[in-house]
Amino acid sequence: MRAGRHFLQIPGPTNVPDSVLRAMDHPTMDHRSAAFAALGKRALDGMKRIVRTTAGHVVIYPGSGTGAWEAALVNALSPGDAVLMVETGHFASLWKRIAEKLGLEPVMIQSNWRRGVDPQPLEETLRARPDVKAVCVVQNETSTGCATRIDEVRAAMDAAGSDALLMVDTISALASIEMRMDDWGVDVIVAGSQKGLMLPPGLSFNAVSPKALAAHAKATSIRAYWDWSDMLGPNAKGFFPYTPATNLLYGLVEAIDRLEAEGLDAVFARHDRHAEATRRAVRAWGLELWCEEPRHYSSSLTAVLMPEGHSADALRAVISDTFDMSLGAGLSKLADKVFRIGHLGDFNDLMLMGTLSGVEMGLALAGVPHQKGGADAAMAYLVETAPQKGGAKAAA
Repeated sequence: MRAGRHFLQIPGPTNVPDSVLRAMDHPTMDHRSAAFAALGKRALDGMKRIVRTTAGHVVIYPGSGTGAWEAALVNALSPGDAVLMVETGHFASLWKRIAEKLGLEPVMIQSNWRRGVDPQPLEETLRARPDVKAVCVVQNETSTGCATRIDEVRAAMDAAGSDALLMVDTISALASIEMRMDDWGVDVIVAGSQKGLMLPPGLSFNAVSPKALAAHAKATSIRAYWDWSDMLGPNAKGFFPYTPATNLLYGLVEAIDRLEAEGLDAVFARHDRHAEATRRAVRAWGLELWCEEPRHYSSSLTAVLMPEGHSADALRAVISDTFDMSLGAGLSKLADKVFRIGHLGDFNDLMLMGTLSGVEMGLALAGVPHQKGGADAAMAYLVETAPQKGGAKAAA
């Protein structure tokens, strides 16, 4: 038995607000009823506003983000199609494996995992491979804390004269980092419920452009559970072709209401501010940010490189055992080399200061070489930039 609450500071699943938990705490409703149709329409229409599309459609699945990866590929592509991907991290690599298993031909641009997508080699590859049917990129690589500029990816595709579909994994970016589906010419969005949307795991999403729907009509990949056509007919009236995750939809509608009450631009600014405060703490400790390109800093999480000879997993264990706080582990190439601080979703200044104080105390207890004052540096920045009533900022 431990006093106080657990600090869940991994980059997802994230903390679920009380109002979302209460919204899910409803009796299960008849998913063929008029009342459910109203709920379904609210969820589907709300998600269109979150991804900022008026031309596209949103499909909601009971499933994980991995399922939404598969749905994107099988609905719009055919076996043997070339798909251009960029190895920005662990999750980009996993999406490539799925493409291979589905009989697609991934063309992978290699990366050192320390930045997002570089548009120049993307453009050059597209010029050399006009047969590419889709460009698949991860907007925010959860394993590295590096974010990709989707507007730059679109510009590179246009400069190359490519007619490929643009597919974007927004799983750890949506509702935390700006997404403008229509403005940026994104054709398929992949998303999950358990990060910026502030829900438990269990829902996944595709947002689909008219161009992607046209490709879907000609694609020959085998699909059943994930078929957009089967979903879109019932969705038009707020229904689903099979049993939906009813109580998670209650929570989704509440989460969308929360995001829109705060305002999406304010949500993004809050994430940007907490990310910058975290980076200032890391620098003050004398540690190294894994992401080496400031333009690609993530506002969802920060990955921190451990000093040579020191174990990230050992540090995480000390922090978990002593302070009841979970930090993200390093994945695949970064196993035991980095720890990841999640600062996305339902998150505020005091939660961030508790998180950074726990990290700083953990560094001392684990014997990791560092300088004191990281939490102080973050706190000074938060005070300097604190929003005041009426939208003014505190005096520096």
